[in-house]
Amino acid sequence: MPVKILSVDDENDLELLLTQYFRRKIRKGEYEFVFAHNGLEALTMMLKHPDVEIILSDINMPEMDGLTLLAKINEMRNPALKVIMVSAYGDMGNIRQAMNNGAFDFATKPIDLDDLSVTIEKAIEQINYVHAMQVEHQQLESLKSDLAVASDIQQAILPRINPSEFQDRIEIAALMNPAKDVGGDFYDFFLIDDTHMGFTIADVSGKGIPAAIFMAVSRTLIRATGIRGVKPSECLNYVNKLLVQESVDCMFVTVFYGIMDLQSGEIVYCNAGHNPPYILKNDGHVAELPSSANPMVGAIGELTFEQSAVTLGKGDTLVMFTDGVTEAMNSALEEYGEQRLVAALGTMKQYSCSDIIDGVKASVAAFVEGAEQSDDMTMLTIKKL
Repeated sequence: MPVKILSVDDENDLELLLTQYFRRKIRKGEYEFVFAHNGLEALTMMLKHPDVEIILSDINMPEMDGLTLLAKINEMRNPALKVIMVSAYGDMGNIRQAMNNGAFDFATKPIDLDDLSVTIEKAIEQINYVHAMQVEHQQLESLKSDLAVASDIQQAILPRINPSEFQDRIEIAALMNPAKDVGGDFYDFFLIDDTHMGFTIADVSGKGIPAAIFMAVSRTLIRATGIRGVKPSECLNYVNKLLVQESVDCMFVTVFYGIMDLQSGEIVYCNAGHNPPYILKNDGHVAELPSSANPMVGAIGELTFEQSAVTLGKGDTLVMFTDGVTEAMNSALEEYGEQRLVAALGTMKQYSCSDIIDGVKASVAAFVEGAEQSDDMTMLTIKKL
């Protein structure tokens, strides 16, 4: 598309002068000129030609002068519209006022057309830059909108807590707070049969959109496999084989997956490289589950994951979390750490599951003192009633 230039001048011979000097660019389709003889006529021409990008305007004209026209153009707030003011050399006061009021550049009469040509090229460079920034801004706005939708979808796929589903046998609460619009952490829980519930908490390597996609795939595979009632170790063995085949850029996921007997409180679990959960005992004592030698899921193929078991007594709470909790940093780059987490849990004797999560969240927030969240923070708590 040619660059459209509006020349505004009450001297008729300027029209012939411009079209003659720039005839080659006009012929090649690089420039297109339209003409007006005063400010009012210029505004009318701009309505007819909204794609005008450069205006060559005389300052002294009848009906509406160039300075008034410049003020009207400024009201349009179009950063890609460049105004080059034209006036006699002795009219420097008005030229200076025009430059202070936002004119791109100026030319003096009699017009040096070679110099004007250079000025127009400079204006075109600025216009192209503005257009590029506008395109990039539109793309960023579109991406921002997509991320907002993706964040809503990601939150929507997480399970909703329905206390009646567990018939007062357990209490459960969860939190997933991504560091960016979307995250790589997730939690899940689902009934396998009337007396057994599968549950998981996991942390995908990386952040942002790639982690969110890998998170959705991992969650779907674990749920689809676990809901068949297979052992936790068998579930992660199978999911690992699938994820190793599909992993891009060596992505992996740490997973704690367990099956709880809702009547006895026994939990058979498999910890694949995840932070060992804590058990907050009914008497306030905090016990850590043993560390696991299992690697992360999706990192290495042909592995055999080992499982363990633990039993929750009446009033005991299993507290699971991702490293976004313990590795939360304050402005001095100090980590919250497991000792602070254990100390905080130790003050939450007989707290409800949701109160435990709120308490840990408040403890972390007090420690970081407003520092930017650097990692996704997810928690899942299960209490035996």
